[in-house]
Amino acid sequence: MPKIYFLDVTNRDGVQASRIIMAKLQKTMVNLYLAEMGIHQSEFSFPFVKHERNYIQGNLELKELGGMGSLVLEGWCRAIASDVASSLTTGVRDFNISISTSDQMILHKFRGKLDREKVIHEMVEAATCAKKGGVRTLGVNAEDSSRTDMGYLLEFAQAAKEAGADRLRYCDTIGYDTPKSIYERVKTLAEKVKIPIELHCHNDLGMAVANSIAGAQGAIDGGVDAYINTSVNGIGERAGQADLLSCILSLQFARDMEGYQIADPINLRVATKLAKYVSYAFGIPIPLNQPGVGTNVFAHEAGIHADGALKDRRNYELFDYEILGRGDDERIPTGRVITTGEFGGLAGFRYVYEKLGITFPDNEEALRILELVQVGSAHTQSPLTDDELRFIATYPEQARKILTMTP
Repeated sequence: MPKIYFLDVTNRDGVQASRIIMAKLQKTMVNLYLAEMGIHQSEFSFPFVKHERNYIQGNLELKELGGMGSLVLEGWCRAIASDVASSLTTGVRDFNISISTSDQMILHKFRGKLDREKVIHEMVEAATCAKKGGVRTLGVNAEDSSRTDMGYLLEFAQAAKEAGADRLRYCDTIGYDTPKSIYERVKTLAEKVKIPIELHCHNDLGMAVANSIAGAQGAIDGGVDAYINTSVNGIGERAGQADLLSCILSLQFARDMEGYQIADPINLRVATKLAKYVSYAFGIPIPLNQPGVGTNVFAHEAGIHADGALKDRRNYELFDYEILGRGDDERIPTGRVITTGEFGGLAGFRYVYEKLGITFPDNEEALRILELVQVGSAHTQSPLTDDELRFIATYPEQARKILTMTP
């Protein structure tokens, strides 16, 4: 039976959205949390971009050291052979390559540079370069799939498969699809091309999660594995895209989902920690009504609701908040607070780390980590979280590499 996997794109689609930025250390923490949560793959980088290089090397080393479990670290680039060749020099060996396929974009984006035939030629050339370069897994993205003529999309998908693609990414780039249309189109692709399908759905009309689930159902019913693309808290270009937690909860708790199995070993208790961290890193508050992690999701005030929830939580709560890591005691100190950061000294630094249960054998080692903490705080321009401090102390050499930006 085909299964459903999750491929999170917070570190690619999320960070390239307008007015949104995340430091390399913060992107690394997102990868660590995704790994802890059991997510299959993180679209973690732009390998052809120079300022990503040290971050990429540091994360690949963390993966080799066992710090990211089974998480696949995948890079994104344009379906252009030269971009792929440059990206391969970073050591990344899992890729998604992307090119537009709709007549709208061929005519009004490429403007005569490419036609349908040349689009396929460019994609095949890039895919061939990737496979010859030793790529382990290759996804080929059909940008604007939802507005692409179905006959041409089938031709494109077949060419991608023959060129060595392991998956086809069906991109609802501007949120044009409906659950019914994406189900039918993806099922047709799955049945006729027999290639695993990624669902990459944007939220321009508010249907990204519903479309992602329906598309995954279409892939499974068509006989192939489905890979749902998500971002944490739904953050992404324009109106965002499918929220990671919403998609997981939908598959686990919505009606008639019993036949659609998640392959990833999901640990939902990480969900709240991950959502809060991404909110902190991006500086974007979690909406009150955000599924699973919003402040009001388990809040009841209306008389009949409060009465019903107190009698039996299942009256007004579809799932338990405890499974999401909610309900833990989160105390905010109201007395003396000692922190360490960009301008912190050794005494405060030692105090903070001792509270985390971490000690250093001598001043030399403590000063080495303190320097990284100072740079880390300057790098993120934010107070470092406890988990960031733990990461720096546990993997100082990889942290140093990630914190080093080379213009």
